[in-house]
Amino acid sequence: MKYEKPVDGNQERRETRRSSRLLPPRPSSTAISPEDAIVKKQARERKDALVRGVTSIQEMREAIKHASRDLPVISAVPRVGMLDAAAFRTRAEKGLPFVITGLVSKWPLSKLTPQTLRDRFGELHVRARVGDYINTAFAPDRAMQDMSLLAYLELVANNTQDLPPYLGNLELRELNTLCHWPAYFKKMGPPRFWLGPSGTVTPLHCDYDDNIFAQIWGTKRIFLSPPHHHEFLYPREANAILFGSPFDPEAPDFEKFPLARQAAMIECIMQPGEILYVPAGWYHQVRSLTFSLSANRWARALPLALDGNASLKAG
Repeated sequence: MKYEKPVDGNQERRETRRSSRLLPPRPSSTAISPEDAIVKKQARERKDALVRGVTSIQEMREAIKHASRDLPVISAVPRVGMLDAAAFRTRAEKGLPFVITGLVSKWPLSKLTPQTLRDRFGELHVRARVGDYINTAFAPDRAMQDMSLLAYLELVANNTQDLPPYLGNLELRELNTLCHWPAYFKKMGPPRFWLGPSGTVTPLHCDYDDNIFAQIWGTKRIFLSPPHHHEFLYPREANAILFGSPFDPEAPDFEKFPLARQAAMIECIMQPGEILYVPAGWYHQVRSLTFSLSANRWARALPLALDGNASLKAG
C-alpha cells in the first residue's frame, strides 16, 4: 500500500499567500477624488525619480525624446554575439536597439519543455489577461483571472478565441532560478515572465526604462519605433514611466491615426536564445508567433543613452 503524506493545510495556505504576493496588484475598487488622484500620482513620480536617481521623471522623458532626434535611421535591428557588461554599455549608450545571440540558450530554463513546465511548476499561482486585453491594456480595470499555471496551460490548449489568454508581467521566482541574467545594468528590477500561445499580444507602448528582453522558447514579432516619434503615435499616459498607443502597426488605420504615417516601424523577429535590448522610450509591440516563453528586466537607473547628462542626476 502506497503511503501518502497528509496534506498540510497551513503550509498550503502559506504557499498560496506567498505566490499571490508576487502577482500584479489588482486595481482598487475604492473611488478617490480628483485631488487625491493628483496627490497619489505626484507621490508615485517622486518615488520613481528617487529609485532611478534622477531629479524629475518628466525631464528624463523629454531628454530621451530630444536625444533620439539625433539617432541614425535604421531599417533593421542588428544582431551581435555575446557581450560582457562593458561592451554592452558602450553599445547601449548609442540609444539604438540590438539583439544579442547565444546567451539565453545556455540557461537551464531554455532546456525545459512545456510538458516539464506542467509537471514541475503546474501548481504555481498565476494571473492571466483575459477578454479584450489589447484595447484595455493600460486601463486600471482590465480583466484578469487568477488560476494555477496548469489550469492556464489547459485553458489555452482548449481555447478557440482569436485572442488567447496571456500570462504577462509575472514575477515567477521559481522559473527565475533557472535563468542566468547578465549584469548589464547596475540596478535592475525583478525579472518578469511572459507565457502564451501564438496570437498573444502586448500592444504598442513605451517604457521610460532601459529593458533587456530574453526570448526563451518560441518566436515573437516585435515592432519598434524611436522615442521622438511619440508625437505621431497618439500616446496615452498609463503612468509617468509607461505610455500606451492605440495605433496597431500590424493593422494600421491611417484614416483614424493619420499622423502614424510618419512613424518609423522596425520589425524584428526574435528567435529562441536571443536577448533584445530596448532602449528607454522606444515604442514596441510584441506578438507571439508560436507558443512562447519570454522574460525581461527593466533597469532602475538613468537610461544609458543619457548617462552623460549630469543635469538629470539627483544629488
